[in-house]
Amino acid sequence: MSTTLYPLKFTPILKEKIWGGNKIETVLHHKISPLKNCGESWEVSGLVDDESVVSNGFLAENNLNELLEIYLTDLVGEKNYEQYGLGFPLLIKFIDAQNNLSVQVHPDDTLAQEKYGQNGKTEMWHVIQADEGAGLYVGFNQKVTEQQYVQAVEDGTLESLLKFYPVKPGDTFMIPAGTVHAIGKGVLLAEIQQPSDITFRIFDWNRVDENGKGRELHTEEALDAIHFEENVGDFLVHYTPEKNKTITLVHSPFFNTNLLDMNMQVEKSFGHLDSFVIYICLEGSAFLVSDSFKEILKTGEVALVPAEIDHLQIIPDGNARLLETYCS
Repeated sequence: MSTTLYPLKFTPILKEKIWGGNKIETVLHHKISPLKNCGESWEVSGLVDDESVVSNGFLAENNLNELLEIYLTDLVGEKNYEQYGLGFPLLIKFIDAQNNLSVQVHPDDTLAQEKYGQNGKTEMWHVIQADEGAGLYVGFNQKVTEQQYVQAVEDGTLESLLKFYPVKPGDTFMIPAGTVHAIGKGVLLAEIQQPSDITFRIFDWNRVDENGKGRELHTEEALDAIHFEENVGDFLVHYTPEKNKTITLVHSPFFNTNLLDMNMQVEKSFGHLDSFVIYICLEGSAFLVSDSFKEILKTGEVALVPAEIDHLQIIPDGNARLLETYCS
């Protein structure tokens, strides 16, 4: 039996959400039954109680944290291991919003460590599918003071301060911690983020349950977390797609993400990265190939290429579109 590391695929962790739908099954081909409203599919996670479990090869049924304890730098790279230790540095999700998500904000590393002993949450979104008229809310549409914000929350008029982006497939947004945001109804997207689940809900569109009660809001916590001066601007990533080229989408201290839209074989060399690389298949299928393995990646599938793998061929089966993300 081979003991060489290879591209690892994981069993999706499906999450029932009141705002979820069925696109994770109809578009991404994950079986969501018995869930009725599947809002999230966690594809790569090391968070406690939500550890991803390997689904392929001789390491099947081991979870990500167990592999990290065994393979250490061979799995994540020396720099990542020095910085994050036995904590996996990314969380990868698909999100399907059949209805608007609440307006939220996440704390930065300083606040999250100080108050919760956890990571902050900087994230990015890449739109996979969007219904007509669908969009995302990111930041404010004008300069907003703390006083204006608090008044809008109290009045239930926060929506009037939010910047709305109509979206289409391929649109990408970088959302630093401290940025007010919400996923609008009708959007299916891939989310790449720091490994944190700290969320402060600040507005829920004035929705109430059958008893006339609204969802809990975290007004005070959010006030501490929002970076008011940095919530105005353009959060849409501007890039020019090019066939069979690696196109940079996001370069940040937390993760780097590229787009590969391809119909020809692409050669990848990772020796300079000192990091694992994650591939997210958004459309079509492709083979990940080296001398010791050949692994197919289909629409909706995600693979983690361990740091010890230096070279890789990506061979599309027709047309394929993938996200490539890593830490370094």
